[in-house]
Amino acid sequence: MNVFEVLRFAVRGLTANKLRSTLTTLGITIGVASVILLVAVGNGASAAIAASIQGLGTDVVNVSPSRGGGQGSEARPLTVQDAHALVDPVGAPDVKAASPVVNTTATATYGQTSYDISSVTGTEPAYFTTTNRAVADGSLFTADDVTQARKVVVLGPTTAQSIFGTAEPVGKNVLLNSIQFTVVGVLQSKGSTGLQNADDVAIAPISAVQNSLAGYGSLSQIAVQAASADSVSLAQAEITAILNARHGIQLGGTADYQIQNSEQLLATRTSATETFTVLLGAVAAISLLVGGIGVTNIMLVTVTERIREIGIRKAIGAPRSAILGQFLAEATMLSLFGGLLGVVIGVVGSQFSFAGINPVVVPSSIVLAFAVSALIGLFFGSFPANRASRLRPIDALRHE
Repeated sequence: MNVFEVLRFAVRGLTANKLRSTLTTLGITIGVASVILLVAVGNGASAAIAASIQGLGTDVVNVSPSRGGGQGSEARPLTVQDAHALVDPVGAPDVKAASPVVNTTATATYGQTSYDISSVTGTEPAYFTTTNRAVADGSLFTADDVTQARKVVVLGPTTAQSIFGTAEPVGKNVLLNSIQFTVVGVLQSKGSTGLQNADDVAIAPISAVQNSLAGYGSLSQIAVQAASADSVSLAQAEITAILNARHGIQLGGTADYQIQNSEQLLATRTSATETFTVLLGAVAAISLLVGGIGVTNIMLVTVTERIREIGIRKAIGAPRSAILGQFLAEATMLSLFGGLLGVVIGVVGSQFSFAGINPVVVPSSIVLAFAVSALIGLFFGSFPANRASRLRPIDALRHE
């Protein structure tokens, strides 16, 4: 019996019970589609985060508070004065600008509309340049607004639309936690990473935010812009020297702040999302394993139902290899069909966004998932196929 005859018998065996064959492929289909989709979502999240961080620029350094303190002393909070001290032509010639940042949340109210803003940022005008935020409508607030603690606010496009709808927001008054602020501008869109919407923000003078919304605790961070991308390392060293002196951190002591540039932040976030993607892929692989077990169960049932057929074929001279090949071919064809269908579903499904994340299909995940589906057919089909090929003709013919 040649290969074509083995395949012909295998196809006939599968089509004899179309419903069972279709249901058997579902486990493989779901598993392959899950692997492709979840890996694509993980890579999409990683790409979005990378784009968001790189959008800040390669010359940005972030200083944030951390626990600890030099020589056992208490940790000191980051202050507005710390931020201003970093802009020193003598002590920090490689620092171009430093903006104190306070982050909080607030409920915005305009007329009958109420909206929870996920990020309300109090800062100074240099923050817009440092973080590459440009105004699309109206204007940004000024240094005089900060000095006078004027309650003015610049909204992200998502925030503006959620509060005002199609109405012109500039010049309107909005209540933030029942405190009246005047909208002076709307920012250009920067998009969403899926994990954070950069357009759902409200940015106001830090003095107004501390007076009315956040209080006078530690800064959330200090956004520092280096003189150039090439001088980021020098700027970090200068920042460290100034803050160590101001916070009393002795040589060898533990700093009560941490410094990260955009490249370090990107590496950290990328590592986290890669781990996340691996976990998603592992979860999806479990469904492939479950699909393989389903193939084994169905093939065992198929062998049991066709024992008399096997006995007749062996009695008229069919070799053991022909029986083994037929059932292995059936199991493999089921897995390949399920794998092919899973690839189609996975690729089509990855064209849609999930929770604001645009999936990025990884070709290697398609090849790997499809190859594993074929191996599943061979591996999980080998036991029932081997069992069928070992049946003695006389025992098979006597089977009821």
